[in-house]
Amino acid sequence: MSVIEVQDVKKTFKIGEIDTQALRGVSMNFEQGEFTALVGPSGSGKTTLLQLIGCLDQPTSGKVIIKGMDVTRMNANQRADLRKATIGFVFQFFALIPGLNAYENVELPMLLKGVKTAERKQRANDLLKAVGLADRAHHRPDQLSGGEQQRVAVARALSVDPVMVLADEPTANLDTENGKQVMEIMQRLNQETGVTFIFATHDPRVVSYARRVVQLRDGLVADNHQVG
Repeated sequence: MSVIEVQDVKKTFKIGEIDTQALRGVSMNFEQGEFTALVGPSGSGKTTLLQLIGCLDQPTSGKVIIKGMDVTRMNANQRADLRKATIGFVFQFFALIPGLNAYENVELPMLLKGVKTAERKQRANDLLKAVGLADRAHHRPDQLSGGEQQRVAVARALSVDPVMVLADEPTANLDTENGKQVMEIMQRLNQETGVTFIFATHDPRVVSYARRVVQLRDGLVADNHQVG
């Protein structure tokens, strides 16, 4: 069974008196352990698709099914609970909480999920070690470089043992070397954990890490192929 099923999904935004179709009938499945890039020009629909898969928004029509559950039939609270339990996010602008140090940022999703203290501590420390930041655990975001902040964000995304991690332009605010490090860490963790990673990008260097590439254009799937 697919981890994620997207069935004829359409999404229309109303801007003033004008209806804009961000997605015009997208269908695809994602299997466990995929490392997939969503590519396409600005306005192609890739961020909208990530938001729908991540239960951050609802489609105008069609279905999004996660682990056999039709999230389009859920209310806002049910979608929030599913999001908290099964989905990790990595954002373009890191989205760390400024007043918390790296360890506390990674720990927070587990705290909200009700994970016991000893397990939270062990997992947070293990994840910071996995992204090469064990020695930076007690540094706040303003004491970390952009690359380090994004590595903390990757650790945080994995903290609740999610079914999938969704990353929207995860290297857009990083220089080439830091972007390379973040992608290599995500790739390694995908291979080690079997968690499905889906990331939106316009950067060919980032696309080169993907094992599957889905190209969107004008709200439709223009190409969908495995790499290698």
